[in-house]
This record gives sequence, C-alpha cells and structure tokens, in this order.
Amino acid sequence: MAKSPEMAAGRLKPEEYERNFSDIAPPFDQNDARVAAERCLFCYDAPCVKACPTSIDIPLFIREIAAGNPQGAAKTILTANIMGGMCARVCPTETLCEEVCVREIAEGKPIEIGRLQRYATDALFATAKQIFSQAAPSGRRVAVVGAGPAGLACAHKLATLGHDITVFEARKKAGGLNEYGIAAYKTVNDFAQREVNYILGVGGIRVEYGKRLGKGLKLKNLRENFDAVFLGIGLGGVNDLGNKADVIGVMNAVDYIARLRQSKDVSKLPVGRRIVVIGGGMTAIDVASQSKRLGAEDVTIVYRRGPEQMTASDYEQELAQTDGVLLRYWMQPKKLITKAGRLIGVELEYTKEKNGKLVGTGESVKLACDQLFKAIGQRLEAEDIASAGEYIEFEKGRIKVDDERRTSVANVWAGGDCVAGGKDLTVVAVEDGKIAALSIDRHFKTLTSANAA
Repeated sequence: MAKSPEMAAGRLKPEEYERNFSDIAPPFDQNDARVAAERCLFCYDAPCVKACPTSIDIPLFIREIAAGNPQGAAKTILTANIMGGMCARVCPTETLCEEVCVREIAEGKPIEIGRLQRYATDALFATAKQIFSQAAPSGRRVAVVGAGPAGLACAHKLATLGHDITVFEARKKAGGLNEYGIAAYKTVNDFAQREVNYILGVGGIRVEYGKRLGKGLKLKNLRENFDAVFLGIGLGGVNDLGNKADVIGVMNAVDYIARLRQSKDVSKLPVGRRIVVIGGGMTAIDVASQSKRLGAEDVTIVYRRGPEQMTASDYEQELAQTDGVLLRYWMQPKKLITKAGRLIGVELEYTKEKNGKLVGTGESVKLACDQLFKAIGQRLEAEDIASAGEYIEFEKGRIKVDDERRTSVANVWAGGDCVAGGKDLTVVAVEDGKIAALSIDRHFKTLTSANAA
C-alpha cells in the first residue's frame, strides 16, 4: 500500500490501542441477562419476530434465558439463524427487532434483544457442544460458491438435510464480510472464525480455498459435476470516484478494513493525520471510527445527502461522532488535490435536491487531508460471472432470483449481497442461504419422486 509521509503507525500508546479495539458492547453476565429477559412481555404474534429477517422466535429464546436455560435459547436462535452469534454483534437491531419492540413503543427502551441473543449463543459456544448433525447421506452433491454468510448458511442447512457439500472460496479464510469487513471492535477474540468452525462442525461440508468463480472455476463445470449450485459470491468490486490517475493516499475502505481485521498488531497499521471518508453506509462509519481509534487526528465523513438518507443507522452515526468523527452532509467530491502524486486535499461541492434529483450548487469548499477512503458502495463483478461459462440474467446490476432464490440458469440458486433486492446485511444473507437450501432440497425430493414413478 503506497502511503504519504503523513501516514504513520504507532501513533498511540499500547494501552490506548487495547482500549480502542476492545469489545464495544461487553456481554451480559448471568444476572444482567436474567434482569433484561424478565422485562420481556412475551408477546403473542410478537412484532419483533416479524421484523427479524430469519424469523427467530424471540419471545421463546428470551423466556428460555429467563428460565436459566441459555443453551436451549441458543438452539432456538441457531435453528432459525445459524449465524445468530455474529448477528447478535453486528445486526442493526435498533432498526429491526428492537425498533418494533412493545417496550420501545411504550417506554422508549426496548428489550435488549441483540445482547440477550449474544448471551445465549456465547453460552453455547463456550461449551463447544455441537447441537446439529449431518442427516443420513442423500447421495446428492451441491457446490456452494462463496464462504460468506449466505454460502455458509446454505451449506449448513443442506448438510443437516443429508446432502454432500463442497464450498469454493476465493480467499484464504471463510466468513466473507464477517471475517474481512466488520469493524474489529465489534467482533473480538477471533469470533468470526470460531463461528465458522462451529458451522463446519456439522459435518459433510468441505471447503476448497483459493477458488474464484470466473478465475479457473467455471459454472458450466460445476453444473456438470454437481446436482445443484448455490452462488453466494458477494460484491467483490468497489465503486470509484471517477478519477483516473492513481493518487498516493487514496484507497478503498473495504481493503483497509480487511487489512486491519487481519492484522495481528493494529499498532503497526499506518494511518493518516487528516482523513476524509466519502460515503454514507456502514463501511464509511467503520473505517472512519477505526481510523480515529488508530490515532488519526481529524476524521471527516462526507455524504452527498442528509443524515436521514444515510444507510448507516442513527446509532452508528452517533457512534462515529462519539469517536470524534465529524459528519458533513450535502457535499460530494469534486476534485482531488495532489502534490507530486500524493493527496494533500479534496475539493467538495455542496449539493441539494431539485425536482427529486441530487444536483450540485456550484459552491465548493476545500479540505486538507493526507488520506481519503472511498466507501461509496460495492458492486458485483459481473465480468467474473460472464467468464464463468454460463449466461445468468441480471437485474439492476445483480443476479436476478425468484422467491426461492433460483436464478435463470437451471439448478443454480443464489443469495446474499450478489442478488437483486438484497439489503447487504448478514442476517438477510443467512436467510437467503436458508431459503435456497430448502428449495434445493425440495428440488431433489421432486426428482426422487419422479424417478420412483
């Protein structure tokens, strides 16, 4: 990574790094969990269940915690959402289950569903007890491309139904964005890999690393060698600012977060003094907050619209501000200011809405910065799919699927961030994988019945 002279590592004391990257939401102890659980009204037809993309029976698992049975609660959670442990840490519960909680509506303080979910799943993982197992072999083989949340959820569900699964993963580790793209202070102690190991522990799942669709891995060949294929390839491309030349100090936020997540010593990761982040989503928030925690002096997030249009929740915006990040709205990058090929500033144009469209006002301001992160969204690398040997129908730049996550190609399903209509959330990707797995299983049973007839 080319860096400017202003970028440096080791800006803080060791104890500051330890504090800055410790668990942002310490877990409940037994007493805290019981007290929090007893606030639940155990609603009939609970709105929190309807708001959960994976339809976890939330009143049931909270009742199990209240009764002193956290492992039973974990089984309730993981049966619906095999990544319930990670979702308890990163899911925007404040805009999903907790937002519609009856306690939130009546008192302004919801049941702390996310923290209770973490308490239960942590209790199970601490025992290393495997509550799932592979069913009797069906004789069917499924290829899963991508070991992120969608792919792993699909593989796990298929394994519990007796099918033989091979997962093909482009990177060196499984987990997808849970491993490479989540802020380090949200998932400490290598939790992402511990959860992956638990999922793979069901049996019947093999993972082949260094295998990327379109780069030696052909969809045509997978269809010939397997009974079904599931694509959970995520969004590998990053949207650009439009500047053609490489500028030292300008980098993709997702790449930087991945480096930080894989770093054994965050104090050795160089960071600038004055940083500008372009974007309004979770990636922008995560890279901004982590830059401040690495020792950056000034960090500014620039978003082209207002705070209510940001995809990052109010909670996440407040978290960034608590870390000392300045959020500036109604601005968009106009020009990078460079000197000898390195970044020294950025010119920003003020924006406004006119007739429902975002337009520049012609007014601009310059901000000095030595590091700029692009966090303006990711895209599907369609060229990889195009070179994979099959034509797949797209919709709005992503793979088109039906309600059962079937693609336009026979015996090929897809889910997660790579499909049209997704919300780019771990919990949604898990549900996609589960829906696809059940559809694949029904497909196999239909073939068996037809053959028997």
